[in-house]
Amino acid sequence: MKRRALLMQAGAGFAASVLAAPAVAQTLPAIRWRMATSWPKSLDTLFGTCQAIADRVSRLTEGKFQIRPYAAGEIVPGLQVLDTLQQGTVECGHTAGYYYIGKNLAFAFDTAVPFGLNSRQQNSWQYYGGGLQLLRELYGQYGCIQFPAGNTGMQMGGWFRKEVRSLADLKGLKMRIPGLGARVMANLGAVPQNLAAPDIYPSLERGAIDATEWVGPHDDEKLGFHKVAKHYYAPGWWETSAQVSLLVNLEQWDKLPKPYQEVLGVACKEANLDMTAEYDAKNTAALQKLLKAGVQLHTFPDDVMKAAQKVSFDIYQEEAAKNPGFRKIYDNWKKFREGQVQWFGANESVYERFAADNRI
Repeated sequence: MKRRALLMQAGAGFAASVLAAPAVAQTLPAIRWRMATSWPKSLDTLFGTCQAIADRVSRLTEGKFQIRPYAAGEIVPGLQVLDTLQQGTVECGHTAGYYYIGKNLAFAFDTAVPFGLNSRQQNSWQYYGGGLQLLRELYGQYGCIQFPAGNTGMQMGGWFRKEVRSLADLKGLKMRIPGLGARVMANLGAVPQNLAAPDIYPSLERGAIDATEWVGPHDDEKLGFHKVAKHYYAPGWWETSAQVSLLVNLEQWDKLPKPYQEVLGVACKEANLDMTAEYDAKNTAALQKLLKAGVQLHTFPDDVMKAAQKVSFDIYQEEAAKNPGFRKIYDNWKKFREGQVQWFGANESVYERFAADNRI
């Protein structure tokens, strides 16, 4: 009987809190924000995540806090979201940090670095390894606060007009690739270019580039790369996961009521989990569709993989020696990565290899 009474009291307390929620919402101001993004609307998972965040925020605040996402190019070009946030043109933006390594190479850790962490490890590093604090210190220097708000999971190695049989085939290759992966490719002899999503297909079609990477089967099939390049490579060693983030102008963040801050944080964390799950579900069917369309699936040769890994860590060491901000994040990240490689290598990776080699 005592237990039943306690449950009834607990239930009454919960009901009271639910009933009180509308009254709390009524006391808060109506706020309208604009969200610049780096994505075209055709990419239902990336741009769809922006809309999902906006919808979730609206529902949790009973429509008081409204955010409207804009596709790349509607307010600002896709690769200039951070710039427009610094200028205060919009309140928030959804983008990939590695688009801005020209400002500071350390921004790559917000999205992906070659031979880095998978999506689970990236979350673990940020939420439990000190990574989130370090990234927010970095973004704070540029007038923003960062929220992990999606991850594609490990990406594919991209589309090539011709096969890559050895390291020598990268010499002079014009490839769309952003972030630190571009610097590694340049050191291997390729000619990298950073293009926003809407510009990739026409560049590949007219031969302005010889290869491109984007995300993975679901998004790649939507953008039609298989129509002009049939060789599809794995793994995407430069993006072993690829996180996208919601960036908020710090002045606007500080003016936001605390309950709205909590709501926005919750919506971003949900999106961060949901995007990976959605990509994992959709990439399976998309890959089968691409293979039926005549796409040839390849893996990068060993000499490419080994050379790329060596160059990657040489770049990290070189940058750490001259960039204190990069070194602060890199030292923390590298130590965390070493532990993750040992843990996954001892258990999960062993199983994954067995499962792949012994299909029933």
